Amino acid sequence: MRKADSTIGIVGALSAFPRRLAARALATKGSRLRRGNTRHTSTLVLGQTLLDKLSDAEIEAKVAALRESGAALISENGFLRLLGLLSAPEQSNLSRQSLLDQSKLEARAFDLLVLFDAFEHHTEPYSFRDLILSRKYAGLLAGGATWGAIARSVHRSGPVQSLTAMSLHPGGPKRIHALFGDDRAELDGQRILPLAPVEDESEQYFELAEAAEANGLFAEAAVLYGHCLAIDPSDSVAAYNRGNCLRAIHDNSDAAASYMQAIKRDPEFVEAWFNYAGLLREEGKIGPAREHLSRAIEIDPDYADAVYNLATLEYDAGELAQARRWWVRYLELDQNSEWARTAARGIAYADAQLRKSAG
Repeated sequence: MRKADSTIGIVGALSAFPRRLAARALATKGSRLRRGNTRHTSTLVLGQTLLDKLSDAEIEAKVAALRESGAALISENGFLRLLGLLSAPEQSNLSRQSLLDQSKLEARAFDLLVLFDAFEHHTEPYSFRDLILSRKYAGLLAGGATWGAIARSVHRSGPVQSLTAMSLHPGGPKRIHALFGDDRAELDGQRILPLAPVEDESEQYFELAEAAEANGLFAEAAVLYGHCLAIDPSDSVAAYNRGNCLRAIHDNSDAAASYMQAIKRDPEFVEAWFNYAGLLREEGKIGPAREHLSRAIEIDPDYADAVYNLATLEYDAGELAQARRWWVRYLELDQNSEWARTAARGIAYADAQLRKSAG
């Protein structure tokens, strides 16, 4: 069960401004900003730059996986409005279903277009302008365009409200044309001034680091995450990921320093406490490992992996009563897995040994 709190994650870079500025703005509201999706993430922001980095299919797969996590997904404009940095458009009373019924726009395409701010509103209620746009988009899709082509063209054309007065036509799967009198031009062409993206060097390094880590190039990834931290030392996720990569290449000393940096920057970063505990346990530092696992459980009492690991740590240390306590707690969180069956056997063994000691 995901624990609701004030942690917001960003997937993909923001087009409006660098992540570190968003983190500062969110901190003034008493909330945290992290890259990606962690256990405490309650809301995930999809940065518009994903449109430039990934194909339609890759974005669709990523969105589907993120929805499975249980976090709420919002668009970049939705995030800016949450921060109070973008004014909300005039409210209306159109529901999502009403808009779909009236426009005949396919629901899956509609939801993706909403996540990438192809409408005036980022959530219900929608406006009459949103209805006009949805009808135009439905026509473009029927003409062979893709939702991704629409979203990419929209963001290069200026405010979406301006599209309501244009005649839009598909120019193939990847192009959208606007009619200017008798002339047809690409929606993101020179007829309309494109918006220059905001470059954030740390985002580029982070993307390269993630790719290197995914391909098992842990030493290279650690260096790239280090570049992220040199630009933005407050990036707890970059520090955490760097720690994982260093641990993978058995550079335990630097891995520990990276985990400590992540925890210092974000004391509620439960995964950092958990992974650092694992490293400490591997090094035979049972006391500190116990403290870090206990802290992880204090932050997130439903963190089943931390509960199980603390039980096994206590078992290995010969603390059967404590091991039993944590195995019992684990079974409250998980009754059906192989780990649950191991926990049940551990409880039975501890009971037998404790009875023998008492007798």
